[in-house]
Amino acid sequence: MDDLATLLELLVEADVDFVVVGGVAAVSQGAPVTTFDLDVVHRRTKQNVQRIAGVLRAVGAHYRGRPELFPSEEAMLEPGHQLLMTKLGPFDLLGAIEQGLDYDALLPDTLEVETPVGLVRVLSLSKIVELKRTSTNEKDRAMLPFLEAALARRIDG
Repeated sequence: MDDLATLLELLVEADVDFVVVGGVAAVSQGAPVTTFDLDVVHRRTKQNVQRIAGVLRAVGAHYRGRPELFPSEEAMLEPGHQLLMTKLGPFDLLGAIEQGLDYDALLPDTLEVETPVGLVRVLSLSKIVELKRTSTNEKDRAMLPFLEAALARRIDG
């Protein structure tokens, strides 16, 4: 998790606009799940993508299984997924997630979480649960009971 925190710190320091989604977002809100990668949805503007590209170069990012291939800025402007490996671990840079939700569409369902690297915008646990309930991914379905229990504790607690 320390390496993922370093990756988050680099994104924050570079003034990248992003929302943390997936396991790290859930863990930051008390969900008892394990994650080994960082998933973010980024704002797909030219300036933001240029800042991301600088961070990716600094961490030796390349497509998983393709160490010779660095993501282009053009690819990062698209809604698709850039599934990357960095010297800090796996990093999924997502133009949009389920239902075509991009950075701007996700903003109303985010909250700022204080982290050792500063404030980081994360997708709310309730939105994560909502999206996982409609997922056909086996891993998402297996994680759902843990996420729902964490959400219930947050609501009841």
